[in-house]
Amino acid sequence: MAAETVRRRRQDVFEEQRFLGTLLIAPAVIFIIVLVGAPLVLAIYLSLTDATAGSLTGEFVGFRNYLDAWESENFRRALRNTVLFTIVSQLIVVVGAGLLAHALVRDFRGKWFFRFLVILPWATPVALSTVAFLWILHPLYSVPNWTLTHDILPGSHAFFPYKAVNWAFAREFWPDAIQISPIEPIDPPQWLGEPNLAMAAIIFVHAWRILPFATVIFIAGLASMPPEIDDAALVDGATGLKKFWYVTLPLQLPIATVAVLFGIVFTATDMTVVYVLTHGGPFNSTHVLTTWAFDTGINGGALGEGAAISLYLLPALALIAILMLRFARRVEVT
Repeated sequence: MAAETVRRRRQDVFEEQRFLGTLLIAPAVIFIIVLVGAPLVLAIYLSLTDATAGSLTGEFVGFRNYLDAWESENFRRALRNTVLFTIVSQLIVVVGAGLLAHALVRDFRGKWFFRFLVILPWATPVALSTVAFLWILHPLYSVPNWTLTHDILPGSHAFFPYKAVNWAFAREFWPDAIQISPIEPIDPPQWLGEPNLAMAAIIFVHAWRILPFATVIFIAGLASMPPEIDDAALVDGATGLKKFWYVTLPLQLPIATVAVLFGIVFTATDMTVVYVLTHGGPFNSTHVLTTWAFDTGINGGALGEGAAISLYLLPALALIAILMLRFARRVEVT
């Protein structure tokens, strides 16, 4: 009888929430510690030393690596690019995801197929899709450039046949603006060869890749809204923009905040799109902090300075995460 009592007590202990919850969450905690915590501690250590390639140790130099990095013009440009890259791409993602989510929650024929198309950019390996954009943005062989040189811009590149244009008629009505002769070729845009165009291309490709993730989160938030809310809004006369502003947006704000938070973290810490498309070029004009840290620490061999560059945004991202999560909790509708 005593043994049976002890066995039941042990079973009760295993079924208690404090014990069972700890046991279930332990693998995730161990996974994060091993794959995130340990590299983070190592990066912090390296950033305070003069470690070089081939060695994970070095002399303690304090914050010298951080100060040396800040004095570099390439670093400051990479920091500005990171902020611009993150803000602009997330604005595109939030607006696009909101529009797509509201369209894809409606009932229409073939909805599953359009949802499948939306999720494809996120499911495709990022390196593979970015290499595809290398061809799409190629100055000679890309579809956009072919369309520009053949159907939109007068004239074309030397590799393409010239278009016949009634220049006499055109100059009669627009004599000052048209300065191109019928036989003068027009170079197609160098999407990855000019700093501004290259930065715009990087932002566009990254927004295209992150958009499905935010769209799925928005769809989940819209699908979780009970239909009674729409009926009540209709009865109260809230339709169209008024319904979106006073009903849908407040209910969607917490989940939208989480989507933006994940997007900011994914964008600020991503290097694949920039590295594959431009490798920071032309002339280091499109480097972001991640690619500049990789070039400095791995390609350049200065592990300490590369680690310091990679950690520059850590306090800012941590602060943004805390503030956005607190904001999401405050605006949460109960």
